[in-house]
Amino acid sequence: MKTAFIQIKELTYIYHLGGPSEQIALSGVNLEIKKGEFLALVGPNGSGKSTLARHLNALLLPFAGSVLVDGMDTRQPENLWEIRRRVGMVFQNPDNQIVSSLVEEDIAFGAENLGLPPEEVRARVDEAITLTGLSKYRNHAPHLLSGGLKQRLAIAGVLAMRPDCLVLDEPGAMLDPSGRRELMSTLRKLQISMGVTVVLLTHQMEEAAKADKMVVMSEGRPVLAGMPVEVFSNDRLLQDLGLELPVAAKIARRLSRRGFLVPKNIITVEDMVSYLCR
Repeated sequence: MKTAFIQIKELTYIYHLGGPSEQIALSGVNLEIKKGEFLALVGPNGSGKSTLARHLNALLLPFAGSVLVDGMDTRQPENLWEIRRRVGMVFQNPDNQIVSSLVEEDIAFGAENLGLPPEEVRARVDEAITLTGLSKYRNHAPHLLSGGLKQRLAIAGVLAMRPDCLVLDEPGAMLDPSGRRELMSTLRKLQISMGVTVVLLTHQMEEAAKADKMVVMSEGRPVLAGMPVEVFSNDRLLQDLGLELPVAAKIARRLSRRGFLVPKNIITVEDMVSYLCR
């Protein structure tokens, strides 16, 4: 049984919009994220996904309730440095995280800021480059890389800091389908080979279908959680929220309505191929 790495209890967050206006972004959120888990966080725009993600490494602090990272309360100032070291954020636009003129220098930036000795920084940079498949680009200029490679570079820079958890806010939004597949493959490799906890915010249901667990957000709180096959069985609720099933799940349901004996647990292309090739 995996232990909880992040515990969220009755989390509430309010944006003050000026004057008396305010917007409740999160309302009484309760959630546990296990060590080594791959969690997909989905929901319509304005559901609170990004606000929740920014609480995981204390970029935002609760108005009420609490967020505990491996037992450390994000509201305690003395915990902030360690929490932000252990929970790395990767944002939608990788250009916002690129700070150097060479790939390997950019990857080294965060590790150097931890005050590590040069030989340790070098070892971490080499490891991050290998894990993200950037070996042949280490001496390239980041601004000349493709969108997919830039996203891998952003991930490598965070990995060099050796976080226990990666939080990615729509990292595939600027990528083509091939780039998104490469990104998902990289994230799964990191989870398996390094035991990294992955929290992925996405609108792509095909990506969410490959996670270990899904949480569906609506109006500032989780409304559905479980394994992807369990979440996608609630297609009526997802439809009401403006969320679509993965393509493979749609096809499976259409075949079922036409009389084919299609398993209800088909939610990925791989599931569908396996069924059709039996």
